[in-house]
Amino acid sequence: MSTDFPASISARAVTLDTIAAVLPIDRRDKLAELLTDQDVETLKHLVNEGMGDNTLRALTSDLAYLEAWSLAATGAPLPWPAPEALLLKFVAHHLWDPAKRESDPDHGMPIKVEQVLRDGGFLRVVGPHAPDTVRRRLANWSTLTKWRGLDGAFASPALKSAIRLAVRAVPRPRRRKSAKAVTGDVLAKLLATCGGDSLRDIRDRAILMVAFASGGRRRSEVAGLRKEQLAIEPPVTGEDDIPLPSLSIHLGRTKNSGASQDEVVYLTGRPVDALNAWLVAAKIESGSVFRGIDRWGHVSRRALDPKAVNDIVKKHVEMAGLEVREFSAHGLRSGYLTEAANRGIPLLEAMEQSRHRSVQQAGSYYNSVARRSGRASRLI
Repeated sequence: MSTDFPASISARAVTLDTIAAVLPIDRRDKLAELLTDQDVETLKHLVNEGMGDNTLRALTSDLAYLEAWSLAATGAPLPWPAPEALLLKFVAHHLWDPAKRESDPDHGMPIKVEQVLRDGGFLRVVGPHAPDTVRRRLANWSTLTKWRGLDGAFASPALKSAIRLAVRAVPRPRRRKSAKAVTGDVLAKLLATCGGDSLRDIRDRAILMVAFASGGRRRSEVAGLRKEQLAIEPPVTGEDDIPLPSLSIHLGRTKNSGASQDEVVYLTGRPVDALNAWLVAAKIESGSVFRGIDRWGHVSRRALDPKAVNDIVKKHVEMAGLEVREFSAHGLRSGYLTEAANRGIPLLEAMEQSRHRSVQQAGSYYNSVARRSGRASRLI
């Protein structure tokens, strides 16, 4: 992109920069071109209102996609509020039948629209979108409309019917975020692949151990972790009365916490050693904890992208000789609870560390372990 920005784009870029500390934004210059002045003001307002970082990231990502789609599909920015016809067009462009597309090229998203979105880096999937993705984007579209003080047609019977019929016409099996949990034995194999003393090994070892031991933190929480969130705690007495290093991680407001609740989790022993080794090796005294490393071994000042955390997990899965498609960063979260169940740790105690609010959701991992090892599965 040229450095000779129009004044309006430069102003939007500056505003996006000022809120980046609260809302980490990649591709700032691209967003400054794509989003309107009112879009940026809405995001700034949401930041000032104290909306959670993860929610803001999702809203920004979906808003950027919606604006890009609107420009490609209609030649104009998103109208606020969006008319019902535009909402129906969005559904038709994203939920369609691949079989019908083979005989009717006009079915689904037009080829020209698809190509524009793909060239811009906004569209990566091949085929129709997942229904949950479409529902989420519509929900965020509705949220942004309400924050502008407007009403939309998001609850219209026609829109609900269109989504229902589209989903029914092309059923998709529900997939877990990570097909397999990264339990203790799997984690040990991953750690064995980064046991060296290179900066990348030290960093990746710290990421894997901290993400798992802190309760299976989400990749966004790992990527967004800052030195200021860490607090040294008194040593914990371990086996043989050997004191173990301990620290607390202040997560602030998370996806599952209340509006003003500061979520705190703890690390003890080896994960603390791994984290401290990375902080010393990378000479990190403040700011982002986990950062990129270039090919010359220089540590970036910027935080890792959440996607990079997933890439790191998959890289070590491959190095360990495991099936890459079966594991992801979310497997650390499900793996923590599964491992806790395997070791007989009470559910509520594990939830204190994982910060799950739903006993039903967290308990599903415990129920799976109990069923797998129980007598009901061994009748013959």
